[in-house]
Amino acid sequence: MPTRRELANAVRTLAMDAVEAAKSGHPGMPMGMADIAEVLWNDFLKFNPANPKWSNRDRFVLSNGHGSMLQYALLHLTGFDLPMEQLKRFRQLHSKTAGHPEASETPGVETTTGPLGQGLANAVGFALAEKILAAHFNRPGHAVVDHHTFVFLGDGCLMEGISHEVASLAGTWQLGKLVAIYDDNGISIDGEVHGWFTDDTPARFEAYGWNVIRGVDGHDAETVKQALAAATAQAAKPTLICAKTIIGFGAPHKQGKEESHGAPLGKDEIAAARAQLGWNHASFEIPADIYAGWDHKQAGNGAEQAWNDAFAKYAAAYPELAAEFKRRIAGELPADWAEESQAYIARLQAEGPEVASRKASQMTLNAFGPLLPELLGGSADLAGSNLTKWSGSLDAATGNRADGKGNYIHYGVREFGMTAIANGVALHGGFIPYDATFLVFSDYARNAVRMSALIPAHAIHVYTHDSIGLGEDGPTHQPVEHMASLRYIPNNQLWRPCDAVESATSWKAAIERKGAPSCLIFSRQNLKHQQRSEQQVADIMRGGYVLSDPLDTRFQAILIATGSEVELAMEAARALAQQGVAVRVVSMPCTEVFDAQPLEYREGVLPTWCRARVAVEAGTADFWRKYVGFDGDVIGMTTFGASAPAPQLFEHFGLTLAHVVDATKRVLPHPS
Repeated sequence: MPTRRELANAVRTLAMDAVEAAKSGHPGMPMGMADIAEVLWNDFLKFNPANPKWSNRDRFVLSNGHGSMLQYALLHLTGFDLPMEQLKRFRQLHSKTAGHPEASETPGVETTTGPLGQGLANAVGFALAEKILAAHFNRPGHAVVDHHTFVFLGDGCLMEGISHEVASLAGTWQLGKLVAIYDDNGISIDGEVHGWFTDDTPARFEAYGWNVIRGVDGHDAETVKQALAAATAQAAKPTLICAKTIIGFGAPHKQGKEESHGAPLGKDEIAAARAQLGWNHASFEIPADIYAGWDHKQAGNGAEQAWNDAFAKYAAAYPELAAEFKRRIAGELPADWAEESQAYIARLQAEGPEVASRKASQMTLNAFGPLLPELLGGSADLAGSNLTKWSGSLDAATGNRADGKGNYIHYGVREFGMTAIANGVALHGGFIPYDATFLVFSDYARNAVRMSALIPAHAIHVYTHDSIGLGEDGPTHQPVEHMASLRYIPNNQLWRPCDAVESATSWKAAIERKGAPSCLIFSRQNLKHQQRSEQQVADIMRGGYVLSDPLDTRFQAILIATGSEVELAMEAARALAQQGVAVRVVSMPCTEVFDAQPLEYREGVLPTWCRARVAVEAGTADFWRKYVGFDGDVIGMTTFGASAPAPQLFEHFGLTLAHVVDATKRVLPHPS
């Protein structure tokens, strides 16, 4: 039987060989953390390689994702569908072994990591979801939700500000099944970190309310095992295990140095490392006894079967709860969702409330919330402004409610951490998370929104106070470029509704968009209700649609608008009609959805023959050039805002009836 060190050396050599074959990568961290990983994966981690999505598996997150070969080696050795050929193609096009772990590409990878610190945040989201889901479904004698989240992290993760945000929350929420293992190797790409990272990390985490295990020798398997046993034996606090390791362990000339961090070791150093480690096997060669020592298929199948048996007893005792659990884990919406949600939208269209879209959002949550127990909301200290709490909201996982029974999270002023935690909640399963802040502060969250789209994760990001219309708070709080920035994120959908009906429809679209994020952009000021036919109401879901056409004549120009500016476009169309100019008004709440429609539909809304187009939005003007072309015009923002009441600001920046009318006349074709 191989020794623990020999099992760990298999990880080390695979990391060396794969990075060398790719001529790029990070061998040092996998070599330094191999001993810790061996103990965790062989003695503690609960998983089934044959079913990577088994709901009660432990979650493993590699926050220091540059060391991805550690995870790929572990997945391969323990029996996941990641053959050696994929390791040989590390960092190559269309391989399952990307430079950083990607959840959409590699079986067994729980989340996409790379931007340092966000893996830790995702892990907090996993642990939060586990705690709240357990509170919702577990019953005495039936712990159907009972698993840990383990996360590896390094100095870089702890230097990033997001680590402070989420570690503080994890302690406050008492996430006792979260275990973080800190790879304290003292080295980053620039060299020894003591020149720029002198935090007392153990004291820092103790101040957050964590259980901290100090002074663990990361290369002593028994010490690591004792630390993990202590961490998992208690559930009162999250645990940080501070493990001292040597980066590049085993490479005699480069271990402990930055040379082993982010570059191949080179053939000579690899040969020397093999000799020092006593590894007498060729590149990418793993002996049968090593494979046998790592193989987790039988144990994994046994663990899942034991849970299946326990769940069958749970289902017999609580059949309705069991059915609901299975539905939510499968990500299926309730049977009455489609009918009830559409009926609510139809009622809104008939009633025609004139409210701010942020208020319409809250009204929608009041209607949809009782239908969707999987909704898990939260706001970055602005619930009273974002209006993200609804009548059925119940605080969960806060210090004064540690049992986790609830559906609403107070994140405090932590926009970045909140968003990355929501990604983890979404990836865990069983919830559709939504988070909220002012649109201008999406800047703080944007990299986590980008990760929502890249992973991808079904998270809904709610942003209110959407333009200069928020008024007196001034340019620091008035978003200008933010909608364009979010629209440019691939696989992200941004909805900016013009009234209560479009607001409810945007929520419906975001909820139904499985496996990918949406940004919902809502106003502070009241918005006028727009009249629509039943077909027009249905067409909102297509991202853009004809809201108004001339009655008895062919239109000469098209006005395209979103949000509060749709009302302005409608007023301009009426004024132009009185001057003999026939105008079509297109409401385009979601450009990404509209752009994905068939050409025939898009041509029906924005026909090529009509080149006289004006787009109106109180945001960056240049985004709309692709819809109006060279012959059209855009009325929007080209500067920052200012501090004044909203009506004065719209007048000052040219978002006025007169300006829209004049611009439309200018783009009309003139007889030659």
